[in-house]
Amino acid sequence: MPRIHRLSEFVANQIAAGEVVERPASIVKELIENSLDAGARSIRTTIENGGVKCIVVQDDGCGIAPDDLRLAVSRFATSKISGADDLDGVETLGFRGEALASAASVSRLTITSAISAGGGMSLNLAGGTEEAFRPAATPVGTTVEVADLFYNTPARRKFLKTERTETGHVSDVVRRLALAHPDVAFELRHGQRVMERLPAGRELDAIMGSEFLSQSIAIDTGNGDLRLSGWIGLPGYTRAQANAQFFFVNGRAVQDRLAGHAVRQAYRDVMFHGRHSVFVLFLELDPGSVDVNVHPTKREVRFRDSRRVHDFVFASLHRLLSDARPGAESGPPAGDRLPPGSHHGHAPHRHSPYPQTSMSLSSLVAEVDAPAVHDAPPTDDHDVPPLGYALAQLHGVYILSQNEEGLVVIDMHAAHERITYEKLKADYGSGKLTAQRLLVPIPIDVTPREADLAETHGGELARLGLAIDRSGPRSCVIREVPSLLADSDAAALVRDVLDEIAEFGTSDAVQAKADELLASMACHGSARANRRLSIPEMNAILREMETTPNAGQCNHGRPTYFVQSMQQLDHLFLRGR
Repeated sequence: MPRIHRLSEFVANQIAAGEVVERPASIVKELIENSLDAGARSIRTTIENGGVKCIVVQDDGCGIAPDDLRLAVSRFATSKISGADDLDGVETLGFRGEALASAASVSRLTITSAISAGGGMSLNLAGGTEEAFRPAATPVGTTVEVADLFYNTPARRKFLKTERTETGHVSDVVRRLALAHPDVAFELRHGQRVMERLPAGRELDAIMGSEFLSQSIAIDTGNGDLRLSGWIGLPGYTRAQANAQFFFVNGRAVQDRLAGHAVRQAYRDVMFHGRHSVFVLFLELDPGSVDVNVHPTKREVRFRDSRRVHDFVFASLHRLLSDARPGAESGPPAGDRLPPGSHHGHAPHRHSPYPQTSMSLSSLVAEVDAPAVHDAPPTDDHDVPPLGYALAQLHGVYILSQNEEGLVVIDMHAAHERITYEKLKADYGSGKLTAQRLLVPIPIDVTPREADLAETHGGELARLGLAIDRSGPRSCVIREVPSLLADSDAAALVRDVLDEIAEFGTSDAVQAKADELLASMACHGSARANRRLSIPEMNAILREMETTPNAGQCNHGRPTYFVQSMQQLDHLFLRGR
């Protein structure tokens, strides 16, 4: 066994730099965050060769005092905190005092700063060793140049990707920070070419695209010290990759699995399989309720009450998506998917728990008030419902309807499927979740942690219709399951529930499995293609859609209807030309 010895300062700095400086984008992130903490209102970033050859970040912030310049590049030196108590409620983006020291140890770094006109100083370092410290003519603010990244650690340099890939990572960092700070102007250059120019207040359109606002729903809601604001894309406005999802906690861009899980839950009923939602969300809470000192890069955070945060994000988004339907009474517009002039209300979402009835077309017609079901559209356009009145059926597949704006085309099966599904869920949830006792209890082998969870969360599991007894250090016995899921794989279901409780503090595995079965029942029980419908039957479907949550999509995430305005139709037929 070799004797224990102390590492040299150079090696220690190299190890520390490996935690903070993963690639050029890591340095860009840390430098821009320092600029934001310094109160900058304009930040320009210039890179060469993807940031490997050179990174320059220039800001107009408050600057660094000449006497503090040398201290700024030493490890664990910061102006953001003073003692351990300050870590409980950090409000600045930076605070660890590692970024500049780490960058200096693996590059040739020059930092030039001034707190007043004519009083600037410049400090040059190579591999963390000071080479020059001299006066410099520079405007108020700070400019940091990082050249020849990893020149003294060639093994690290070999792990970098292509110039195009590294440039993309830098661009992503700048865009995320710009979204979080709309009052600051950002610019990113690659050599002499301007890649991103994001004026203050105009970042959203530039980053998310001109269609985003028209295809999204605004959210601004709170619960105690929690506040969630931003925009979520309509279920039909999705991406093949999860590259348009931005989540911020107290202005800090983070990658949080808890928030991601809550968003996926909210979209579960309306998202087409394999697609990813689009959103820009800002979560604000008491700084003392979130720990940002989890990882050297500060990309991860830990919430003091993670379950409360998860449930708040899920409930807020789920309610908003459910309310985005034709005929609702209030709320922000959701874009062109809904008929122009329609609104979004806040009717409660009837979330389900036990199937007792299905919804046939005959019962639909019977439930709709007779005056609301017309055999033909009225002669005037006053008080026309958002989805209008049925005109005809096309090839036994689509319902054609006329509303105030023009033509509405409804997928008959998709619309009836959503109506049936929501009614099944409402019936399932109309009473207490019923459980079925197993004639032969099912033993399962689990980890000690899973056994502990089953024991300590017994009350929550019972509310899900699961009765689980611990029978040993690594074993449990399933005695009851939800009646709807009596024929499912109980052991696999319990493991999924325990996994989610372990990671997120809550689980929707039982509800997800139940909804999956209800969706299948709704699909098989809904009107099929080529079924001839009468005008009253078509109108009954339209009226039900206007009061049904998530009516814009079927259970599989496909759209249920589209609107063609008279202006769009006139354009197709070249009218007025």
